[in-house]
Amino acid sequence: MRRSFKGMTSILALGALSACSGNGEFRDLQVFMDEVEARPKGQIEPLPEFLPYQAFAYGAGDMRSPFEPPQKIQPVDRRNATSVVKPDPNRVRQYLEQFNIGQLKMVGTLSRDATLFALIQDSNGGVHRVQNGDYMGTDHGRVRGINENQIEMIEIVSDGTGGWVQRARTLAIGGTETRG
Repeated sequence: MRRSFKGMTSILALGALSACSGNGEFRDLQVFMDEVEARPKGQIEPLPEFLPYQAFAYGAGDMRSPFEPPQKIQPVDRRNATSVVKPDPNRVRQYLEQFNIGQLKMVGTLSRDATLFALIQDSNGGVHRVQNGDYMGTDHGRVRGINENQIEMIEIVSDGTGGWVQRARTLAIGGTETRG
């Protein structure tokens, strides 16, 4: 009985497999496959030639940021222009004089005894301590007064005719500035 059951099972399995090979069930699929294979083969276009990468050198790093408001230039008052006002060419320049005043930002203050110091952040991220009498900015700016919210400076700038004039400037906490 066991043998007959195994035999019966194998006959049924063979019958099922022969039914799957089919005599015409998938003929339409085979016809479609033959048709697709008979079509002419397409050509693949060659890859485009890539040019080598050329680095871009940004040359406007020293200019005013487009995100800062433009500065209003006040007309020069000739009454302030004297031959006495001029920068000292023999003076040793301080570190913060290499930065445009627009690149400097007041970030806080410190006090020691009765002296108040301002904390200035340069465009490189360094923080520097400034006190009355120190110089900063490219226009020979000298610190004249420091309070909790701002630094008052006097700059010596060219008047455009070969002379020099003094100009008041205030650098407020957070980096906003005003000219006097």
